[in-house]
Amino acid sequence: MASSTSSTSSTSKRTLYRLTGVAPTADAMFDVLDPERLAAVDAELAFPEERLGVPALLVTGSFEQPVASWCSEISRTTGCEVSRPVNRSAGLLMLAVDGEVYAIGYDQGFRLVPDRVKDRRFGLSFVTRRVDPAQIRDLVSHTPGGGRTDITLVPGGTPVWSLGVQEHAQIVRRLGGRLEGIELTIAQDSRTKITSVEGGTGLRLRLGVEAEDLVADIRAIARVLRDEAPSPELEFVEHIVPVKDDDLVGLLKERLDDMLGEPPDGRITVAVPSDHWDDYAAAQAFATKVDSKQAHLTDDFSLEYVLNRARVHRSGTRFAALRDGTVTLYSHTRAEKGDVIRTSQVLRWIEAQVSLGARRFFLLDGQWYEIGEAYLEAIRSQVERLITGTPSVDLPAWALGDRERDYNESVPDLRPGYVCFDRDNIRTALHRGNGVEICDLLSPDDVLVMVKRAKGSDALSHLFGQAVVAVQTLLHSSEAMDGFARKVAAARPGRPLPEGFRPARVVFAILLKDGTDLTADTLFPFSQVTLVQTAKMLEAWGVAVEVVGIQATAVRPARPGIRRLAA
Repeated sequence: MASSTSSTSSTSKRTLYRLTGVAPTADAMFDVLDPERLAAVDAELAFPEERLGVPALLVTGSFEQPVASWCSEISRTTGCEVSRPVNRSAGLLMLAVDGEVYAIGYDQGFRLVPDRVKDRRFGLSFVTRRVDPAQIRDLVSHTPGGGRTDITLVPGGTPVWSLGVQEHAQIVRRLGGRLEGIELTIAQDSRTKITSVEGGTGLRLRLGVEAEDLVADIRAIARVLRDEAPSPELEFVEHIVPVKDDDLVGLLKERLDDMLGEPPDGRITVAVPSDHWDDYAAAQAFATKVDSKQAHLTDDFSLEYVLNRARVHRSGTRFAALRDGTVTLYSHTRAEKGDVIRTSQVLRWIEAQVSLGARRFFLLDGQWYEIGEAYLEAIRSQVERLITGTPSVDLPAWALGDRERDYNESVPDLRPGYVCFDRDNIRTALHRGNGVEICDLLSPDDVLVMVKRAKGSDALSHLFGQAVVAVQTLLHSSEAMDGFARKVAAARPGRPLPEGFRPARVVFAILLKDGTDLTADTLFPFSQVTLVQTAKMLEAWGVAVEVVGIQATAVRPARPGIRRLAA
């Protein structure tokens, strides 16, 4: 690698993308770019192939806005006339190295790279092979079925096991940490010893500035991806893999098309695209179009609008409507052309769960994934163990017209000895505000019972999370334990909690949909995964876990002492 003779650093921190479906020629690189985006930046083109020694295209320009969006607002607030322009530069270098096409954005240039051609696993695949598992600094994971994304930043670095990632239950979407030894220009840069790397869709690290250094760095990265396996501690990141079989993808699209014509049942939820987080946080208006010239303007992404628009389409056209639909993010509520942050496919904003026979798939960020069949078998056997046919608790049937709170409050009347603590939270110095809900019901033998009516996996994700927080709080907070003991003593005179009480069993009592029998076949696929991970955690703390199904009834059970009158 060449070394820089100037006084400036020989490397610069950039984000590298690998593109798919793009031929390794300058003409093909140009053809993949959006003409409207090029016009928006008043693009100038160059072809630095001789300098780089490989096919290459350079695009430069700027996003100009004559008057910043905040000017009119601050003028109204202060009475002072304010007029300031916005001009953001944009540079994009595309180059083909050994038959693969790569792209590097400078300032706003990354916005010129079409989402559809980005290799979504490129950066993450490199990081799992070359980051130090004991020095993880940045982790973003997503829980399928719950629509939840967790972002963890540890500037000083920490072992991956300490981050609490639920293997197979969560998809890691970005990972960063200390870069372990690799022949990159950064290793020879005496001015900078920073060796951090972040990987998701793109790969962010310090790359060589000189032409030959940059090309050599890209080749070194490609060698790692081609020749090395993930670190054993990080290989779980790749257990959930994208579906690449075209025929299978076609079947999944057809099934999702059918689902889009059905009433919402929790299998389709919202998921912010992995490379949109910063823009999502900055956006003040969202304009969504699904087969419509008129945009639907909201202050957040509207799943309800999307599903309603899809449902009115005829069978076989619904999936395409979402694929062709757009979501535009604006930096100002007025949502004018100059306020546009970015535009992307509606399809990238939804997460969907689809079953084909015994196989389970989900759509996330526009990509189909499958949970490995071997792992599903292991999950299934554990779920069958947890769902007991001989419950340790005796719970009444649930009248379908009753809300969850109605049901919980009725149990002590129908089953003497039970106490209802639904929304009767414990507050501590740590858990202020709403406090912590320890359980919905306490059984006569002091079992914590968590109750939920679930029409989708997101409700159960909340239920399982509630149990972890409740048990953890009782085990580690004497203030919380004392507070709970006082509530039990007041609600159950003469039968306080035993001295030194600690939770020994948690029961998840679930009314599935409208009374579907709860089995390993009927429990939502992603809820099965989350349940197993939750049970693993609680059992490690010495707390047994049991799952029971609540029977449904059309008529509310009569409470003792109450005579039901004939109609």
